[in-house]
Amino acid sequence: MLLRRPALRIETERMTLRPPSHADFRSWTALRATSRAFLTPWEPTWSPDHLSRKSFTNRVYWANRSIKGETAYPLFLFERGSQDLLGAITLDNVKRGPAQSATLGYWIGAPYARQGFMREAITALTHYAHTEMDLSRIEAACLPENTASRGALEKCGFKYEGVAQSYLQIAGRWRNHVLYANLRGDRRGRTDVR
Repeated sequence: MLLRRPALRIETERMTLRPPSHADFRSWTALRATSRAFLTPWEPTWSPDHLSRKSFTNRVYWANRSIKGETAYPLFLFERGSQDLLGAITLDNVKRGPAQSATLGYWIGAPYARQGFMREAITALTHYAHTEMDLSRIEAACLPENTASRGALEKCGFKYEGVAQSYLQIAGRWRNHVLYANLRGDRRGRTDVR
């Protein structure tokens, strides 16, 4: 008998985190389009077809394959009451064996920024990764000047670890990123390095 795993779904106080579905296309496109100026300074350059149905369909297929293969966990954030799409968070590059680690990435739509939604999502997914997936280390990186992202990570218990030179291409340029990590059972003290 083949046992099916229950669909990945994380509930928080104000949100539901779940994988994207084909039915989310219009909400995703609308939120990304209205948030373009807000998001593009922090993201890799969007492809010309970034907001197309084909691109979104490929994104959904990738999400399903990644979750099934346990290599990544891409989740959309929905406000519980309104069911509005707020943004997305992904646990990617999942490594098993001696590493037991993953990388965290996320974005929030401009209308929902600075309302604590991403902090709530980071806390929930980090907890899930440590307790349900038995991961030891969750890593995250952001641009040094992205104070909102740095603040969210620090408020969620991520500790500054250093700078990665030319870490990602952002807006068409190789950019340095500050690195953070959240460790299961972290005993490190607070760091004030900037």
